Amino acid sequence: MPLDDGTAAELAAAAIVHTAAEHGADRVAALATAPLARVVGDLGGAVLTEHPCAPEQVLGPCFAGPKADDWARQAYVLLWGENNRMVRTAETPWVIAGRYKGQKVVAIGTHPTRLSDETLVVRPGTDGALAMAMGHVLLKEFFLDRSPFCGHAMEHTDLPFLVRLREREGAYVPAGLTGGACDRLSVYGGETAEVLLPRFDDGPRVLRRGVPVLRDGGELVTTVFDLLLAVYGVSRPGLPGLWPDGYDDRREPYTPAWQEAYTGVAASRALKTARELGVTAEKTGGRCVIVPGRLETPHADTAYRAMLALLVLTGCGNGWAQASGPGIPLVPYLCLHACGEDRADVGALSWALAEGLFERRTSRSVLLEAVESGWPMAPPPRVLALPRPIYPLPPDVDLLIGPDEHCDLSPPDPELVAGAVTRLCGPAAPAEPGGVREPGRMRLLVDHAWMHEYGEALPTYRPPGQGIPLKPTQLVRLG
Repeated sequence: MPLDDGTAAELAAAAIVHTAAEHGADRVAALATAPLARVVGDLGGAVLTEHPCAPEQVLGPCFAGPKADDWARQAYVLLWGENNRMVRTAETPWVIAGRYKGQKVVAIGTHPTRLSDETLVVRPGTDGALAMAMGHVLLKEFFLDRSPFCGHAMEHTDLPFLVRLREREGAYVPAGLTGGACDRLSVYGGETAEVLLPRFDDGPRVLRRGVPVLRDGGELVTTVFDLLLAVYGVSRPGLPGLWPDGYDDRREPYTPAWQEAYTGVAASRALKTARELGVTAEKTGGRCVIVPGRLETPHADTAYRAMLALLVLTGCGNGWAQASGPGIPLVPYLCLHACGEDRADVGALSWALAEGLFERRTSRSVLLEAVESGWPMAPPPRVLALPRPIYPLPPDVDLLIGPDEHCDLSPPDPELVAGAVTRLCGPAAPAEPGGVREPGRMRLLVDHAWMHEYGEALPTYRPPGQGIPLKPTQLVRLG
């Protein structure tokens, strides 16, 4: 029969307290947006987050994002993603408030919106293609034609870092950072080498582009910036390989004309938006912001990295309007328990020249290996305080609190649960606040073995389509 609120709260609190006492507090989990998240977090439980991993990979751990009072001072705002008609992040006002000070708002998503001065309507899952084309324009016009962001790039990004190249099939592939940095962004002007780069817009193929190189002992090295130009297809005289002829070239990625066939956004509008972002960032000292929405595609994290690259290149390091935090990634956490029957081959997500590290591996086996290797993933939960159903119910979960016919309880009142927890076990010790963002550079080359295996060490476009909604790259956390 239906339970009254007090009884429901007592049962939920008893389950949480018993689990924490018997198995440890980290066996209790709550979604970050759930009403019980604070209660679970105060007990030392696992707070699960739906935020993408890309911001931490690129901007560093515990990235704070713009503060509430920063929004009205932004000069250029890109509302990018599915929720751009209801844009709001925690503890920030409506983004539209800044328009009273002359702020320009451009919405990018699958549906038009009235909250913006302009709207770029993109086809579902193609946001990454548009971001790559905008990056092509920024690199060409704001780094090669002229260089207003050169000082920022040298001081605050990994663009001058040196990257080893190793031989592969008559050319070279990136083999990780050397640990040193060059005294300039590019080593252009001397010896060159052809590198093989991933391409997914026409199947798992390979791009052949040239980069300038230096010799470091017996190794060839180049800079992250030189590799980035090769990935985006920004040509320079004397470099080998196939390059776009200009912005109107539809054959080679990632030009404005190339993206038009995928996104439906006219090349002229992509070019205009990229120039507006670059010019505004230059004139205002980086007062541009991207408000990310949900990208419901298997490779959304790749698209986020392409979007983040626009901010890194233009000196808008505080312009990602979604705070990072100590929460545990939701999808990998649940997949550890719910995807045991998944027989899909994770190796199918790799690029054409991958080493076969994940060939014939399932997503569950890769995730379990990540846990065993010490990645920050919590052990299996016994109680999930989630406000929505999960199918199938993870086998190790005893109680699911949420509005679902399979649940034992209706969603209990968080204050009543907190009071019941206090009566059962005493006052909960407050959780330690999130760590302060460590000083460091923004990373456009995420130097990790799994990233190289998937051809995603640098921003790369992957088209929408069938695939596993989880990649090992979602587990990467850089300290």
